[in-house]
Amino acid sequence: MLTAAQPFVSARLHFRPLTAADAPGMFALDSDPAVHRYLGGVGGQMVTELAQSAATIAFIQAQYAATGIGRWAVLLRDTGEFVGWAGLKRVAGPVNGQHDFYDLGYRFRPQFWRQGYGFEAAQAWLDCGFQALNLPRICAYADAENAGSRRILTKIGLREGNEFLEGGTRCVWYEATAPGITNTI
Repeated sequence: MLTAAQPFVSARLHFRPLTAADAPGMFALDSDPAVHRYLGGVGGQMVTELAQSAATIAFIQAQYAATGIGRWAVLLRDTGEFVGWAGLKRVAGPVNGQHDFYDLGYRFRPQFWRQGYGFEAAQAWLDCGFQALNLPRICAYADAENAGSRRILTKIGLREGNEFLEGGTRCVWYEATAPGITNTI
């Protein structure tokens, strides 16, 4: 089974597995309407109770146990403040006709938007996926209207693919292959 790397850092961020203690931060994230603007049918429902965030963390922890990987907490290195989550997860599919792929994702609280944290986290996880986990391919998809997220995915080197509908939301597919592997798009 694939096992994610140990907690690690980037220039300004600290990445570690989510714990029950992250429930208040997850609640702040997933109860914010601005965060859900571009999630549509692909990002889960907006939460209204702390218990829902605790259940989400338990679900992600079950992914760690089942697949060895899942979304991780993202904290500011300097303060330890909960920014949101980022990471890779194994998706059985089908999504866009794809099965059994590793999906790169990230979600941050609005006060941390437009500061380069999304790019930094996405790049860190792309590097972790290819270098530490030796994945042959990493995929992602974003709401077609989410220009910021789409820009991040392109900037870290994922190639834009086709548009498709997921949960009623128009999305754009992205993927990258490990260095030395032929492009699959």
